[in-house]
Amino acid sequence: MSKRKRLCPQCKIHRFRVKNEKGDSVVVIVTEDYEVVPIHEDVSLEGYDLTVLYCLGCSWKGSPRSLPL
Repeated sequence: MSKRKRLCPQCKIHRFRVKNEKGDSVVVIVTEDYEVVPIHEDVSLEGYDLTVLYCLGCSWKGSPRSLPL
């Protein structure tokens, strides 16, 4: 059974980007347990800053802990 995803507090979508030091980004979701997970299973999040999320739908930026269900 799939877990519920946390939503952007501004536009209510569930997909975000995380970035690394080089500016590369990976698309992720955040589970109801605040776990940051890449949407593609074969992608590693090693080296990415998981403390700042960038919403794919609007200009919102913030931490996983600030996302509502």
